[in-house]
Amino acid sequence: MFFVAGARNTAGSGRDNERRSIYQKFREADILGKKTTETALKAGEDRAILLGLGMILSSFMMYFVLGITILRSYADSVWTEEGVCFVLNSTVIEDMNCSYNCGSDCWRGSKYPCLQVYVSVNNTGRVSRLSHNEETQDASSECFYVPRCQKDSTAMHSVIMNISERLKLNQQVTCYYDPSEQHETVLLTRMYDHSVIFHSLFWPSCMLTGGALIIVMVKLTQYLSRLCEQIGKIKR
Repeated sequence: MFFVAGARNTAGSGRDNERRSIYQKFREADILGKKTTETALKAGEDRAILLGLGMILSSFMMYFVLGITILRSYADSVWTEEGVCFVLNSTVIEDMNCSYNCGSDCWRGSKYPCLQVYVSVNNTGRVSRLSHNEETQDASSECFYVPRCQKDSTAMHSVIMNISERLKLNQQVTCYYDPSEQHETVLLTRMYDHSVIFHSLFWPSCMLTGGALIIVMVKLTQYLSRLCEQIGKIKR
C-alpha cells in the first residue's frame, strides 16, 4: 500500500510539475509577446515624434525663406493704395534691345517695342506713368511691359500691340499707387499682394499644425497607456 500511494504521489507531483512547466512556458511566451509589442509600439511612437519634429522644423525653414523673399518684398513695397487709373496715352516710343540665350555660352540680340502708358489716378489730375508690376518697374523705368526676350521679334511686337489695344479699349483700370507720392510710377498689378501672402503662409502653417498635433497625440496616447497600467495594478 505504501509503495502504491508513493507511486501515485510521485505521478501526481509529476503531472503538477508538467502543468506548471506548460503554464510557465505560456506565461513566458505571453510576456515575450507583450515586450515585443511594447518595443514595436515604442519604435512607432519614436518615429511619429521624429516625423512631427521634422514637420515643425521644415515649417520654420519655410517661414524663414518666405520671410527673406516674399514677406520682405511685400513689406518694402510702396505701392500700397488701390485706386482707379484712367488711361490718357498709350504709345510705342522706341525699340528696346534685349538678349536671349541661344545655347551654351551663346547670347544673341533682339528687339521689342517700348510701350509707354500715362494715366490719371482717381481723376485727381495727377498724371503718372503706368507700369505692369514691380519686376517691370525694376527692369525698365520707361516701358509699361518687358516681354521675355526671344528670337522672334515679331511675336514680341504682337504681344505689346495687343496690350496697347486693350488699354485703349478699357481706359479705366484698377491700379496701385504710392500714397506718399514719392514715386510717380503706378502699378497695374502687384506681385506680392494679400492673397499671395496668405497662400504662401497657409501651407507652412498647415505643416506646423500637423507636426504639433502628431506630437500631442503621441504624448496623449503614452499618458493614457500609463494611466491604464496604474489602474490595472490598483485593481489587482
